[in-house]
Amino acid sequence: MADYTFFFNPMSRAQIARWALHEAGADYDPVMVPWEDKPAALIHANPMAKVPTIIHHHSDGDRTVSEAAAICHYLAEAEAPDLLPNDSEKADYFRWLFFAAGPLEQAITAKALGWTVSDEQQVMAGFGSYARTVDALEDWFSAHDYVCGVRFTLADVYVGSAVDWGLQFKSLPERAAFSDYQARIVERPAYKAAKAIDNRLIEEMQA
Repeated sequence: MADYTFFFNPMSRAQIARWALHEAGADYDPVMVPWEDKPAALIHANPMAKVPTIIHHHSDGDRTVSEAAAICHYLAEAEAPDLLPNDSEKADYFRWLFFAAGPLEQAITAKALGWTVSDEQQVMAGFGSYARTVDALEDWFSAHDYVCGVRFTLADVYVGSAVDWGLQFKSLPERAAFSDYQARIVERPAYKAAKAIDNRLIEEMQA
C-alpha cells in the first residue's frame, strides 16, 4: 500500500492536490471518483464525498485530509519541510494561503454566479468586493515572485492554481503580475508532471 490514497477527478480541484503530492514527492495510490458513483471508501472518509480527499496511512493510523489548501499544508508538514515557510515567512504564507481559500474563492464564485454585493453589503461579505480582492492579490505579486517573496513554498501550489485557472478560464483579469507569476509556476517539473497526468485522463474521459 502506498503512503497515501488520493481520491480525485481530473476535472476538479483535485488537480491542486495532485500537484502538491508531486511537489512533496509523496507515494500515492490514485482513486478516480466518477461524479455519478462515489466510492464507499470516499464517503466513509469524507461524508461530503468531495474531491480532493487524501488518506495518509500513517503508522499511528489513517489520517484523512480534505480541502485543497489544507492538503497542501499537510503534505508540506508531513513530507516536504523544505516547502514550509521559515519563521520570517509564516505571516505571508498563512495570510495568502487563507486569502486564496477564503476571499479569493468567494469573490470568484460570487462573480461567476452573478451575485452582486452592494456597497452596504461589503462589510458582511468576507471578500468585500471582487475588485478589492483582485487588486489586493495583484498588489502582492507586483512586488513578490512567490507567496513568501523569493522562494516557492507549498502555499504557491494553492495560490498558484487559483491564478493559473483564473487566467485560463477568465475568472481573473489579465494583469502582468498574474501572468508573470503563472509563468514561473508552470515551469516547475512537479506542475508539468501532475498536469500531464490529469490532461491525459481528461482526454480519455472526453474521447
